[in-house]
Amino acid sequence: MGPAGRSTRPAGPFGRLRTPRRPRIWFEILLIAVSYWVYSLIRNAVPEQKAQAMANADWIWEVEQRLGIAVEHGVNHAVNSVTWLIVGMNYYYATLHFVVTLGVLVWLYRRHPGRYAAARTVLFATTAVALVGYYLYPLAPPRLMNGQHFIDTVLVHQTWGSMASGDLKNMSNQYAAMPSMHIGWSLWCGLTIFALASVPWAKVLGLLYPTLTLVVIVATANHFWLDAVGGLACLLFGYLVARLCYGALPQGLPRQVPDDRRRATAPPAAAPPPPAPEPAHSTEQPPAEERPLPSPTGPGPRGATALTRASPEPAPAPES
Repeated sequence: MGPAGRSTRPAGPFGRLRTPRRPRIWFEILLIAVSYWVYSLIRNAVPEQKAQAMANADWIWEVEQRLGIAVEHGVNHAVNSVTWLIVGMNYYYATLHFVVTLGVLVWLYRRHPGRYAAARTVLFATTAVALVGYYLYPLAPPRLMNGQHFIDTVLVHQTWGSMASGDLKNMSNQYAAMPSMHIGWSLWCGLTIFALASVPWAKVLGLLYPTLTLVVIVATANHFWLDAVGGLACLLFGYLVARLCYGALPQGLPRQVPDDRRRATAPPAAAPPPPAPEPAHSTEQPPAEERPLPSPTGPGPRGATALTRASPEPAPAPES
């Protein structure tokens, strides 16, 4: 409580969110697990619109060719000719998308608890708005297009772990290429590391990660590079939501927050002792024998006043 009993919690509809508090580990684990399960459920429950998805892919490919920016086919074939490189990219696509994102969340939780909730909100809002894109704009990835001769690198090299090809493709929505959450999540990771890391090499890695991810999604023919633009748009929406909820972007919030458990168990501070009562002022004059007499040689030392007892006048000497 603040002065005069007023609460220090920020006012407004997001006052509780803006109150600094330490995230609780079990709640966060449960929240992330349930949220990803719901995301996957909704993403895969989008009605399969194969014909529309193929038509949209043909349209995007035609637009890129007219603009002279259709680089996906050349990159796909060039990288596929180097077996060790394309196999590494296949594993990159299948694993780092989750590993790096979870790693950044753990790093935020441990090192930046005051910014964790806002950064997590950016990620959640980015992912949520992507579901709207999957529903409104079904899009086939280049590897599933007819007649364009893109190479499905996962299928060709039998890479383990991807749900994009082979028998696992029936468990995942194959026509949810726009927007690319590989780009949305990798940009979130990279910008978060760049903004909050304290060492230069970590900041450089933060910028390199989404750049390399863009190369991977194009080389493996899982996305058009314009899908990355959709991922960026979703991320901007996520930052806007966090700004509205917390009043600042994650990097603008305090790094640390008070430990609620320590604050709850700490003994109350001892109250200061009451001030001593001041002596009452008296208007009575002291007795004559206690009144200060002026010094015959002038004032004494500064601040010093001697109280002397008045002496009776000497009796006159007797006459002889």
